[in-house]
Amino acid sequence: MLRVTNLSAGYGKNTVISDVSFSVFQGSFVSIIGKNGSGKSTLIKAIAGLLDISDSTVFIDGTDIKTLKRNDFAKKVSLLSQIRNLPDMTVEQLVLHGRFPYISNYGKYSKTDKEIAENMILKMGLSDFKERPLKTLSGGQIQKSYIALALTQSTDYILLDEPTTFLDISHQISIMNILKGLSENGKGILAVMHDLPLAFNFSDYILVLDEGRIVSFDTPENIIKSDIISKLFGIDIKRNDEGVYFSLIEK
Repeated sequence: MLRVTNLSAGYGKNTVISDVSFSVFQGSFVSIIGKNGSGKSTLIKAIAGLLDISDSTVFIDGTDIKTLKRNDFAKKVSLLSQIRNLPDMTVEQLVLHGRFPYISNYGKYSKTDKEIAENMILKMGLSDFKERPLKTLSGGQIQKSYIALALTQSTDYILLDEPTTFLDISHQISIMNILKGLSENGKGILAVMHDLPLAFNFSDYILVLDEGRIVSFDTPENIIKSDIISKLFGIDIKRNDEGVYFSLIEK
């Protein structure tokens, strides 16, 4: 279990999130939503250990992350950030980097490392592109490459900051289906989501942030029954006739 307890974080003297508490279990998909500036990305960065936080606020399987070495933490949690400058490398080279926490003192990838990377490339349907430079790929292929990188890291939890941003609708659905499949197979997924219908359609739980504080943490169905989304975003969310997707309805 990934457990966050009374977490506050920010930049310098500017506190962005305050007193945040929730848990993510293995096998669950949790989406973080909120207006711009609500602290969504800051929360992900704090959990990932990229910001200075107090002791005893973020725990992985009962262990305070402040007590973990970076390599040990990287064996438990992987992070896909929103903003990335594409490195000058192939898909295969990128994905293999996911094994970095496991490299021995000799500094070389083992046969097992290479086999794991190859399997994740295959899993993401990237075998035909593995020798291609990242800069020659489509947005969807690049995102799948980074998901393969995260899977190669062999962690129980994956943190993502807006994984579908700048993708066309077909690639958005493809990425969300992949992430949902990962959660159904035991991964704990925590994702900042900008697209509300996608978040509500694929998530097991929704965490709603407003001005750096949690205003709701519940199932999509229960949040829809409340007036939280209407108050926060000025819109309603409804199921369509098939009962599968959610639609935005202007008030």
